[in-house]
Amino acid sequence: MENDLLKKVRKIEIRTKALSHQIFAGEYHSAFKGRGMAFSEVREYQYGDDVRNMDWNVTARLRSPYIKVFEEERELTVVLLVDVSGSRLFGTTGQMKKDLIAEIAAVLSFSASINNDKVGALFFSSKVEKFIPPKKGRSHLLRIIRELVEFEPQDKGTDIGEALRFLTNAIKKRCTAFLLSDMMDVDADGTPRYEDALKIAAGRHDLSAINVFDPREREIPDIGLACVRDAESGEYMWVNTSSRAMRENYAKWDLTARNSAQQLLRKYRIDSVSISTDQDYVKELISFFKNRA
Repeated sequence: MENDLLKKVRKIEIRTKALSHQIFAGEYHSAFKGRGMAFSEVREYQYGDDVRNMDWNVTARLRSPYIKVFEEERELTVVLLVDVSGSRLFGTTGQMKKDLIAEIAAVLSFSASINNDKVGALFFSSKVEKFIPPKKGRSHLLRIIRELVEFEPQDKGTDIGEALRFLTNAIKKRCTAFLLSDMMDVDADGTPRYEDALKIAAGRHDLSAINVFDPREREIPDIGLACVRDAESGEYMWVNTSSRAMRENYAKWDLTARNSAQQLLRKYRIDSVSISTDQDYVKELISFFKNRA
């Protein structure tokens, strides 16, 4: 069992590390660097300098105009908010959402590491299951990847708001945070339940959402009478998938829930990308990075 786990971890490390070096490092840098500026030095004022950067204390002391010079902050803190609820254990196209989330998270981790950024991870269900504080180093990254592969949560529900509140309280300095989830944390009418926490977290951190889904979650096929199980509540229900009205009502509800989530993300200026289990996530991530740059 331990050997199988090590093989899985090694396989993900080899694939995602190569992708990060060859493809994502430059795109990641363009998309997420330069979001903050740090004070570097003061120098004499030159024609065309922005007077808003004038250092009045130094100017008064030396009796000559000086301005503050800022430079791009080269080191970021990256935090991965990973949804480990029961619904991640679903997939109809050769891989589960859990596997796709793990690989994307690993790519982001290595891309951040190449740029000398600290990386941390927060695993959540209906509660925060585990928090790995941001650090640097290969052994630290391998620990995160190992948890992505083998972590077993205590609960199966989803509470995105709880994860965002934890992020806000645990990370005081502005960080780059990625929410990796199927975003299925909604009321019966499809309304997201995490708006308040999202608003606060987006105001304090550079937050992005990566929505991972399976195509069968958006459209139920006609396969007759079927017994379905809610992965998070554990409840079973018989459903007549041959009913056109039933399929149309489900598709309408799913579209409402997705649109509501997108509207919420746009409202708080949170960049997002949706990636299906049957899609090439490399292409989608590169496009996402380029749109942010």
